[in-house]
Amino acid sequence: MSLERTLQQRSNNCCELCGNNEKLSAYEVPDAKELALYGCETCITQMNDIDAIEANHWRCLNDSMWSEHTAVKVMAWRMLHRIDADWTQDLLNMFYIEDELLEVAKSSGDGEDEENKIVHRDVNGVILEHGDSVVLIKDLKVKGSSMVAKQGTAVRNIRLDHENAEYIEGKVDGQQIVIITQYVKKI
Repeated sequence: MSLERTLQQRSNNCCELCGNNEKLSAYEVPDAKELALYGCETCITQMNDIDAIEANHWRCLNDSMWSEHTAVKVMAWRMLHRIDADWTQDLLNMFYIEDELLEVAKSSGDGEDEENKIVHRDVNGVILEHGDSVVLIKDLKVKGSSMVAKQGTAVRNIRLDHENAEYIEGKVDGQQIVIITQYVKKI
């Protein structure tokens, strides 16, 4: 059975965060292996773009944060840390999340103090986010391989290394590689 079909059955064809039943699709939780939820277009857009967040839409977390499903709990915790509103702290004070699951939720960098947060920047100092696209600014020899990633190659849907601000991951010619941020420019 496909992932989408499994999520449809689990969620009764409703968004697992807000309960909407229109424009639904599977959403794989970033930085959390094999975690997925069924979400509406509004929730997915706002989970991927902090600037698009509408705080009042997320009042639904009052209910969904109690979900028995790991992916829903992780994203509820992350969104409560991303939303800048008075009511989110009240919900976070009530939120129960197991220690192992909390580590998964924190892997995205949400909930960290701003001074301790690792910020990835390209060669021009532009902040890089998970899912951004970058272009290589010079030819790079890939360690452990005879492959050379050519200057001008676009790398889409990058992943950030949450332990080192100088490393990102992306696919070049179908191979997943680690790239140093000083050799990329955000598209």
